[in-house]
Order: sequence, then structure tokens, then C-alpha cells
Amino acid sequence: MNVNSVTIVGRLTRDPELKALPSGQQVASLSIATSRVYNDKDGKRQEASEYHNIVVFGKTAENCGRFLVKGQMVMVQGRLQTRSWDKDGTKQYRTEVVADQVQFGPKAEGHTAVVRDTEQVSPKFPEYPEEEINPEDIPF
Repeated sequence: MNVNSVTIVGRLTRDPELKALPSGQQVASLSIATSRVYNDKDGKRQEASEYHNIVVFGKTAENCGRFLVKGQMVMVQGRLQTRSWDKDGTKQYRTEVVADQVQFGPKAEGHTAVVRDTEQVSPKFPEYPEEEINPEDIPF
């Protein structure tokens, strides 16, 4: 049995970059930092950070581009993929997580809700009448 599954929870190191493929499909690229804390051989507390490249497609990519901001917590589930290409005669490699699901965490401190689109998203609250409602007037 073969399994290629990744779950990463960390903070965005930059705002997502949103692009479109020639087919029109949206692609977002994200960078996420994760940290781990450990004690070294001398017993001193150490922190190590890893940086992960994430690629998101379709409607999820559009939402990432519109709502995510640098410093925000995010959880990504997907699979590892390594691409290669030639640059000036040298083979280049890049390993990325191709996201199947992206779960947005709370905004980073100091950030307010950001919508990067001409469409403004605001919560729609029902309009309640000013006068008192008589329970006998309700039809059910």
C-alpha cells in the first residue's frame, strides 16, 4: 500500500499569490512556516522552523487569495509533489504540497478582515420589525 498524505498547520509567511492557468483555472501559491521546540544535548531549549511551499487550485485557490493574509494560521491537507526543470543546464527541483483542503485559522494579531476583490463581503442580518410581534399573528 502507498500513501502520499500531508497535514501541515502553521502560519503564512506571505500573502498568497493568485494566478490563472491558460485554461482559466485559478492557482494560489502559499508559503507556511512551522516550528518545533526541543532540548539540545546540553539541555538548552531550541526552536527550529521549516518552510513549506503550498499550491492550491480552483475555488479554494480563489478563496485563499481573497481571505488569507500573512501571519494567519492555516491548516493544509494534501499530497507531496516534486517538480523538476532545467535552468541554464542545471536540473532544478521543487517539492510542494498540492492542497486538497485548506482550513483558515484566526487572523493574525493586528490584522482586520481583508477581502481582495471588488466584491465586498458583509454579513447579511435579517431586518426585524420595530414594533412588537404579537404571537397570535404568527401563522403557524
